[in-house]
Amino acid sequence: MARHRDYVPHGVIPAVLLPFHDDLSIDEAAYRAHLRDVAAVEGVSAITTNAHASEVASCTFEEQQRVLAITADEIGERLPIVNGIYAENALDAVRIAKMADAGGASALLVFPSGVYTFGQRPAMAVDHFRRIADATDLPLIVFQYPLAGGQGYPLATLLEIVEAVPTVRAIKDWCSNPVLHERHVRVLQSRTPPVNVLSTHSAWLMGSLVLGCNGLLSGSGSVIADLQAELFRAVLANDLAAARRVNDRIWPIAEVFYAEPWVDMHNRMKEALVLLGKLPRATVRPPLAKLPAAEIERLRQALVAAGLLAAGPARKVA
Repeated sequence: MARHRDYVPHGVIPAVLLPFHDDLSIDEAAYRAHLRDVAAVEGVSAITTNAHASEVASCTFEEQQRVLAITADEIGERLPIVNGIYAENALDAVRIAKMADAGGASALLVFPSGVYTFGQRPAMAVDHFRRIADATDLPLIVFQYPLAGGQGYPLATLLEIVEAVPTVRAIKDWCSNPVLHERHVRVLQSRTPPVNVLSTHSAWLMGSLVLGCNGLLSGSGSVIADLQAELFRAVLANDLAAARRVNDRIWPIAEVFYAEPWVDMHNRMKEALVLLGKLPRATVRPPLAKLPAAEIERLRQALVAAGLLAAGPARKVA
């Protein structure tokens, strides 16, 4: 089985979508094609699956196992695979971690428990990561949520986690606070070894990356991995003019992908891939629902503005 040993999460890491048939079963053929398309982009360093973008909340354990197996079979020889650990409790998280380790993942993206919306203590978070680390030696990525919702970890807690669990090698930073985001970059990436900050501030990606992030992990990479890779290269090269040119193309897409309600962000990405002829349909599992025609038209216009789709008459939406 392919395994990218000694992998440290960094660089441009798209989180792929999960296509479904009209009966809500997984469309494996469309998923394979989607994986090949995203993985072929120059500058992509890894692929993430079984995360928000792939509607992991609506997938059973067995479906997550199958999704990882398909991912490993299709691209595992070429790229590291980051597998999401989406679980409300540590026992389920450990079960998923063991499955992902056996299934060929090279790193694990650990989501916070929804229990934290009622409050958290540092000991809870540290214990959660320790249990996962006891089950696998794969590098761990902490998914950092906004503090306001209760699921984000205060910086002091993050530091306790990385001190207690050396296999934590990165955070996926969605703190939604530019000041705190810069503090994460400066504090975590100055450690020995560094804990890489992977931006998922995709609505303001250029501003985030120029703070010094060592990478990005983004669902919109399922659609614009090429633009994200180009932006990341420009920022690394300190080429502000080039970065601005790429950002001007990303801007209209980010404006529609990350409009409220945010719950539809990956729904919109599926519709974008249908408009681009890269997915056969944009079926989503409940509680998500089909987007209205007016919103799909806004997506079409954004793709045109970004230079990804030729201008023309609006596509008829069923």
